[in-house]
Amino acid sequence: MAVPAVGGEDTAHGGPPWLVGTILMHPYFQSLFNYRYMNCLFIAATIAEIKPFINYCRINNEKIPANFEIDFLITGVGMLQTTYSLTRHFYIKKPDLVIQAGVAGCFDKKQELTKTWIVKKDLMADLGVDEKEGYSDVFDLKLIKPNNPPFSKKWLFNPYHHLIDSFQIPSVSAISVNEITTSKKRIAVLKVKYDPLLESMEGAALHYTCLKENIPFIQIRSTSNYIGERNKLKWKLKEALKNLNLELIQFVELNS
Repeated sequence: MAVPAVGGEDTAHGGPPWLVGTILMHPYFQSLFNYRYMNCLFIAATIAEIKPFINYCRINNEKIPANFEIDFLITGVGMLQTTYSLTRHFYIKKPDLVIQAGVAGCFDKKQELTKTWIVKKDLMADLGVDEKEGYSDVFDLKLIKPNNPPFSKKWLFNPYHHLIDSFQIPSVSAISVNEITTSKKRIAVLKVKYDPLLESMEGAALHYTCLKENIPFIQIRSTSNYIGERNKLKWKLKEALKNLNLELIQFVELNS
């Protein structure tokens, strides 16, 4: 079955969120949720991040039972676009599960690039103020209480441990930013304050929106570069995307 494009423009050209389409797929989460019918929403900031997986679904569509439905949503880059895209989609059609897939930067140079991780907790790492005394986030400024739901000690935790465990890959901490971190000083501040492994521009938006709407979710990311490295010749974007999509495909195949 061909995947129909539904409304909107390609976000790569600055347009609004693009709902790529709907595919009927195998109910690999039925054993977890005990549903006879289930809708799963796969999201990514750009279509390039999950295009191989979309193509896989198209090619294998005839092998897949019709009682499991998957939608693909390209949200656009950043927390602002991701939050709006998800909220708008939830208003139209509320899924049973959301899976966000994408690449990320890595803080730990001891970790090999292109590895794939599940994010167990995320937060907004540049919502605050930089002063002489250092960086204070909105929680330090007492603008948001650190345990005001859905936050827990500042973090947005994924409480769906059975989903995290089902991927059988390591789960780690991540931060989300509006401005990609490049300076050594800023890297040091973030590592001391939050001790994250990964950095993205959309993860916290997924966690926040899904927690507020009580929708199960997973954030899965592969590392393409080390934080602060702007020489893209040293990046491994192609390999990271390959591993990311293989993980998605393998998970479907193992649970088919």
